[in-house]
Amino acid sequence: MQFIARLAALPIPPVIVLAIAAIISHLASVALGVMTVQQFRYWDAASIFSFGAMSYIFAFGAVYKSVSLEILLDLAKRPNREVLLSDIVEHQVPNLFRGRTDILVEAGFAECVGSSFVATAAGRKLAARIARLRRAFAIGDTGLYDFSDSTSPLKKTQDL
Repeated sequence: MQFIARLAALPIPPVIVLAIAAIISHLASVALGVMTVQQFRYWDAASIFSFGAMSYIFAFGAVYKSVSLEILLDLAKRPNREVLLSDIVEHQVPNLFRGRTDILVEAGFAECVGSSFVATAAGRKLAARIARLRRAFAIGDTGLYDFSDSTSPLKKTQDL
């Protein structure tokens, strides 16, 4: 489905295509199982399907928007296969985050006001849902994007 969506240049986000593909393939698998297996055991089949689907989703997510993989891909493309850490921190990472903010704006979750970004009503609503999910799963501050610390990103990385 992702291949077809790309060929047709559909304006559907890849994550939505992935969700639709999972639903369609699950329903098709269940229908095929019911038609071909005399004593079809849904929960056994669903657990096997879910394992495959979750493996694919995790791999897709890691490849689709991984900052680490983007840095690694950039390193691999360079003639000498190296780049200064300061170049990554000062140039590549900000570009990756600009791409993320573009996604938020295109989705209607944020808008650019001057040189700042402002969450829209839809963005605030989504953020509240995510905050509730993080609390439900006991996910605290991961510290990945803590910009309140005045220490430079380069200094933080060198301290590791």
